[in-house]
Amino acid sequence: MRRLHRPLGIVAAGALVLLVATACAAPAGSGDGPASLGSVTPVPPDGEVTATGTVLDAGGDIRLCLGPVAESYPPQCSGIPLHGWSWDGVDGAETSGDTTWGAYAVRGTYDGASFTATQPPILLALYDPVPLPDPTDGKPGAGDEVTLAGIQSELPDRLGDSHLGSSVQDGRLWVDVVWDDGTWQEAADAEYGSDLLVIRSAIRDMDG
Repeated sequence: MRRLHRPLGIVAAGALVLLVATACAAPAGSGDGPASLGSVTPVPPDGEVTATGTVLDAGGDIRLCLGPVAESYPPQCSGIPLHGWSWDGVDGAETSGDTTWGAYAVRGTYDGASFTATQPPILLALYDPVPLPDPTDGKPGAGDEVTLAGIQSELPDRLGDSHLGSSVQDGRLWVDVVWDDGTWQEAADAEYGSDLLVIRSAIRDMDG
């Protein structure tokens, strides 16, 4: 009986193709390494949540603006869509042309893309939120200005529309996002260490 021998190069090439195919088939984030900031997405909250910001109604396009608002008249901002909103009986609003706006604490639900109001809003000037605990326990971070500035410049691209802004304070980069259930904080800790970034969620899953 004749025994067939495959050239060693063909066997090695076949093994390489199989290895590449297996790696390509693996789902993102399934490797042994930790997830990086921006490669994971927080799960939308269950139940009602609270958010504070500017409600801006431009000709019927109603947005909840959790980040910076341009100091124009009327103001401008790129917020998230706000459903279930009515100006009936709501104090503290201003109107210019077809734009109406005001600053409020809004209670409702968030599905990861839009906010739906479920209760009457509270005028922000009258709102007294429950203070959040300091996640740093008052301890300074280990970051230097150059390192933190470099990370800061990458965040808008990595976090997309969820990124609201960031600031450097006491050796840490404080990052404001629309919503985080802890997913991004864990990813930031895994990628940069636990003493560099603090992720703050504008939407809160608690009263107050």
